[in-house]
Amino acid sequence: MAHWAEGQARTNLRDEFGPREAKGVRAFVAIRMSDQVEESVAKTIDELKRPGDGVRWVPRANLHITLKFLGAAVDSHRLQQLTAGLHQLATRTAPFEVAAAGLGAFPDLEHPRAIWVGLHSVQSGALAALVARLETVAAEYRFEREKRRWSGHLTIGRVGDRSIARETREALRASQAREFGVSKIESLTLYRSHLGPDAARYEALATFLFQSR
Repeated sequence: MAHWAEGQARTNLRDEFGPREAKGVRAFVAIRMSDQVEESVAKTIDELKRPGDGVRWVPRANLHITLKFLGAAVDSHRLQQLTAGLHQLATRTAPFEVAAAGLGAFPDLEHPRAIWVGLHSVQSGALAALVARLETVAAEYRFEREKRRWSGHLTIGRVGDRSIARETREALRASQAREFGVSKIESLTLYRSHLGPDAARYEALATFLFQSR
């Protein structure tokens, strides 16, 4: 994985892809919370899990905050071009803090399809501002702008067509006010997603370090 900071030369994305892939790359841009926060979230997931609960819980290795989904089959050359914009974005972004607190679900806890941990910028609006700048950068490289309003959250579980177990729903309600800690966000990462029968595997292609001001 490449780590690019101000003053460092960019290298090719791994020959990262080897020969150009005809089907393209499933890719997204994301940030990660601190180890301590991820550990706290992972412990909560373990507490909520129950056999046959109807939830596909996210393993700790896959915990991330998606800032922008780039596409299911992106040409690797376009990703290579985008790295220039991500590098410039990172150099213009100062590290900031995000608190992880509260459990919820889309559309709601009665009929959940995605279960999440809430996110709250310690510096007001810092996370939303980063997402807005990322949308502008991606658009410059011909990536479609997201039409939906971005809602900051950390997905911890997904539900299929069936209803979740009553005990799980009650456990979620009991944990709605739980706090997981504060993370200092110091970089963003370009990921490649490998879909599998049980769970996706996320490969970090390049990480772009924020610059202190």
